[in-house]
Amino acid sequence: MGEFALGQPVSRFEDPRLLRGGGRYVDDMVLPRMVFGHVLRSPHAHARIAAIDVARAKAAPGVLAVLTGADWAASGWGDLPVPNGMRRGDGSPSSKPRYPALVVDRVRWVGDYVAFVVAATAHQAADAAELIQVEYEPLPAVVSTADAAMPDMARVWDDCPDNVCFVHREGDRAAAEAGFARADHIVRRRFVINRVTAATMEPRGAIGDYNRAEDRWTIYTTLQRTHAYRAELSQIMKVAESRVRVVAGDIGGSFGMKSAIYNDVALVLLASKLVGRPVKWTSTRSEAFLGDAQARDNVTEAELALDRDSHFLALRVRTTAAVGAYPQAASNAFIANLGTLAGVYRTPAVYAEVTAVYTNTNPMRPYRGNGRPEAAYVIERIVDEAAGELGIDRVELRRRNTIPPEAMPFKSGLTFTYDCGEFEKNLDLALGLADAGGFERRRAEARGRGRLRGIGLSNTIERAAAGGFEAAEIRFDRTGTVTLLTGSITQGQGHETVYKQLLCDRLGIHPDQVHYVQGDTDKVAIGEGTGGSRSAALGGSAVHLATEKIVTKAKAIAAQILKTDPDEVEFEDGHFTAPRSNRALTIGEIATESLNPQNLPDGMEIGLIASGVFSCKEQNFPNGCHICELEIDPETGAVEILRYSVVDDVGTVMNPLLLEGQICGGIAQGVGQVLLEDIRFDPASGQLLTGSFMDYAMPRAGDLSAIACESNPVPTETNPLGVKGAGEAGNVGALPAVANALVDALSPLGIRHIEMPATPERIWRAIRQAQGTKH
Repeated sequence: MGEFALGQPVSRFEDPRLLRGGGRYVDDMVLPRMVFGHVLRSPHAHARIAAIDVARAKAAPGVLAVLTGADWAASGWGDLPVPNGMRRGDGSPSSKPRYPALVVDRVRWVGDYVAFVVAATAHQAADAAELIQVEYEPLPAVVSTADAAMPDMARVWDDCPDNVCFVHREGDRAAAEAGFARADHIVRRRFVINRVTAATMEPRGAIGDYNRAEDRWTIYTTLQRTHAYRAELSQIMKVAESRVRVVAGDIGGSFGMKSAIYNDVALVLLASKLVGRPVKWTSTRSEAFLGDAQARDNVTEAELALDRDSHFLALRVRTTAAVGAYPQAASNAFIANLGTLAGVYRTPAVYAEVTAVYTNTNPMRPYRGNGRPEAAYVIERIVDEAAGELGIDRVELRRRNTIPPEAMPFKSGLTFTYDCGEFEKNLDLALGLADAGGFERRRAEARGRGRLRGIGLSNTIERAAAGGFEAAEIRFDRTGTVTLLTGSITQGQGHETVYKQLLCDRLGIHPDQVHYVQGDTDKVAIGEGTGGSRSAALGGSAVHLATEKIVTKAKAIAAQILKTDPDEVEFEDGHFTAPRSNRALTIGEIATESLNPQNLPDGMEIGLIASGVFSCKEQNFPNGCHICELEIDPETGAVEILRYSVVDDVGTVMNPLLLEGQICGGIAQGVGQVLLEDIRFDPASGQLLTGSFMDYAMPRAGDLSAIACESNPVPTETNPLGVKGAGEAGNVGALPAVANALVDALSPLGIRHIEMPATPERIWRAIRQAQGTKH
């Protein structure tokens, strides 16, 4: 099956079904007797609930139930999960408030959950929600991450007087201080990484279905992990896991945002039990801006120490990061990726301190990269700052400090130990791909047209497949066709295609012979799900291990049939042969014979079935070099990306077509944040100012150029396939590359930094200020 083998650019098998309207998204699902839920959300960023009257809503047409915080408290169910194990600056446990599905006496962000209405139709539920009378007593709100811990700011939680959720310190502080003490040059810069939202193609949704006869719940929802989700749900509901079924169908994007247990998921389950019917809730796009967890939003003070030869001695970083109003589960996960601050450089010591603060805003969650793009942005921007201050070429400064391949494995200055990589080769290949040597000629030509042209690069590294396990199961049936079940859950990455390629490559079968199953805890035995660029390395390795078991078992059965020793049986392209036999058996024939006990060796279980579990003992480190070339119109501040070149190392390339799609998609999200996307709140009222796509600017095809992608694969030995994660790589490299290109274009005007998003207005104002022009 060479055309479908591993390494071939196979188009996604999932796409024809989805493009023809065959998707099975949550909103496509219709269950018998299903009714609909609607969330009444807070219009205030911070307020006491003095009184709530639901009588008119309960009497409205079609209404079956109206739930408030009092009803949630009376249910006996537990709170939503929050992170554990964090500490405050004095070593005391982190501030960890309760997280009910519906508030009782106080709302803490515009969009907080006040009541849940269930009715026969979605419109009836929404109309009834407008009849609920809530008496609010507005309170002062804080929405600024930078100012949240100031003494005179409003307090989100009364028992957290400084709004500090936790303080995390990482690295050798003493070594970093020593590096700064002997430095010949110290470069400082403040970086603000703005707040964004995932804005997934499919909004969130959930259907809760309680089966009274079986005393069992089923939840159909949008997520990235079913088994861990079930475990958390069972704790909230206080029932055994076996009484909860979690089903994820098709999922239109997630990027980390959908993997939490949101309030609405718990509410549809509770409501289903109370009304005795399945309850469906689907977010609108406007509601998504109010209810979805958001991302990034941190302020960093960074300092880089260099010696007289411009070698890096130490990096010191202090960050204030937003938690939002509630510490949603995994909202602290970004600190696990602080090691990205060390970059691809030999910096001996890196010290990072993160202060996480509450604000009266949406809760925060991992979002594509989950701390990696932010850290990469800080290190790659400050390297460019150092080059500018010291008058050294940006490429040369990187070369002087880049880790050479022969130094591997290399213990970085912060946490990570890199297993392999050719970082300078990535740089050289990318420079060639971008025709960096001809840039000055292109800049001069642009200057003649009145344009400011710039080129920016980033040579970044991140960790992937960090810990945990993944599982897969292969089941042959009597006809020789296969059911493949995996714990990974795709949200558009193409898992089905790559895993089928693995089976074609290892077992010699056609992809049409494979039925792929994911995302159902009643069908898939175990699994951890998708996130952190882990599916290729962990899920792929689990599939690989399962294929090895299938081949081993099939050889033993073939030997029994061919009357030879299993060691003499050869397997190639789906056929089993033996030197002393003139007969060949297909793997399909073996599958059929495996169900006949007479053909099995003594002690062998019936059926050609095998499972594989791959446990990750060592993380891997995808890396790559991005180069962005752009122009700015100084009269309008408009930016046009003209060229984008990337050379990536994600180890073994399983499917170059899907890899390029992942890289380009990540780049688009990085470009979106640097140039366009921005969640903003009114400082006085806490109201969301960017609550629709009229205000929140999403990247479009016209905002990007063609993207030239090449690979420099250095296979890792941390898994049997040699693959490194690719899902976040594009976003990690894009943020600093585009930002550095912007600064390079503006540098002739003396502008050394511009914050995100670099909108035309912000650029225009920076240019006018630099020119001393009134505006």
